[in-house]
Amino acid sequence: MRVLLLNQVFYPDSAATAQHGWDLARHLRAHGHEVTAIASRSLYGDAGASLAAEETVDGIRIVRVGKSLFGKKGILARAVDFALFYVAALLAALRLPRHDVVVCFTTPPFIAYAGLVLRLCKGTRCVQWVMDLYPDVAIEFGAMRRGSLVARLFERIGVRMTRKCDRSVVLGRCMRDRIVAKGVPADRLDLVNVWSDDEELKPIPREENGYRREWDIGDRFLVMYSGNFGIGHDVETFLAAAEALRDEADIRFAFVGSGKRKAEVERFVSERKLANCIIAPVQPRERLGELLSAADAHLVTLKEASLGLMVPSKFYGILGASRPVLYVGPPSSEVGRSIDEARCGFSFAIGDAEGLTRQIRAMAAERSIGCEAGARGRSALRERYNREISCERWRAILERVARRAG
Repeated sequence: MRVLLLNQVFYPDSAATAQHGWDLARHLRAHGHEVTAIASRSLYGDAGASLAAEETVDGIRIVRVGKSLFGKKGILARAVDFALFYVAALLAALRLPRHDVVVCFTTPPFIAYAGLVLRLCKGTRCVQWVMDLYPDVAIEFGAMRRGSLVARLFERIGVRMTRKCDRSVVLGRCMRDRIVAKGVPADRLDLVNVWSDDEELKPIPREENGYRREWDIGDRFLVMYSGNFGIGHDVETFLAAAEALRDEADIRFAFVGSGKRKAEVERFVSERKLANCIIAPVQPRERLGELLSAADAHLVTLKEASLGLMVPSKFYGILGASRPVLYVGPPSSEVGRSIDEARCGFSFAIGDAEGLTRQIRAMAAERSIGCEAGARGRSALRERYNREISCERWRAILERVARRAG
């Protein structure tokens, strides 16, 4: 089977979609399939080309096109970068030998139309990997006015594209439900969660953890939010909890990562002089296991408007580190359902800072609560959510689709 992966980011980029695409590519290659990826020459969010135009890594051919001219300087700038990538990627794909199946991510939005062009021109089957749902994300968070002519047009474009793809793979049940509600037949959708590698990501004992030493945590109970502080995530609830716990000597918070809402977090901590909070930038991927293991509990949040639009991939990394999840968001999300099923953490409604505060106090006082929930989470990862299981599901889908192409 010859597989083409089409996404704006890929190895060695650290963006989540790049890492998952790389994992899938290596898994397919290990099972004897030929894999090529088309991606941008720029690293995510950086202006200017920086990566090689073409290279082969671990037997995977990577073709890189174009460059980001503007990085993350605004909606119009990103739209221009997306448009340039559309054109350059499609031209590169048309020049390549025929593939049996192309996997089109959702970065940039609607890139699966390039896959449909390949199907028309070369007979390549097209599978869409729905990492984020568009134009819903833009509508829910104000970049596009709900009910406007442009919004309705993009809604129709998105539904038509999904109906025409040979398969679409979604990340969670909430996402599947939302797409089906648009009129896409459920039998055209497959569900494969994103994943974590339980062999690569293993819990590190607190006494051996470099971050706990660097941040002078000692034996205090550390609550961490790590990753993207995005517009789809609630920050107000956990900030209110941090303020409520400011005088608790045995509890600390760490806010690690980047994103559009990170500045709000930093400003809140600074203005209220919260000495119990640590602010840190994005950390090296090679220290991910150490970072996640530094915490005694991890925060995962999702706004109500984000239900069905995205599934936080960091949830699975937290399971790998054998740490409990403190989830703030709608209970019907994939994360909320998974926590209930695996009993790997605790869920709270958006705005329930009092409940979150109470749970953190209880876990700090009785450490076995978090340890037991974390252990159940790691067991769930190994049984249901790890890289091998998810990539095998992907392989089965692609092989089935490719047989139809033959």
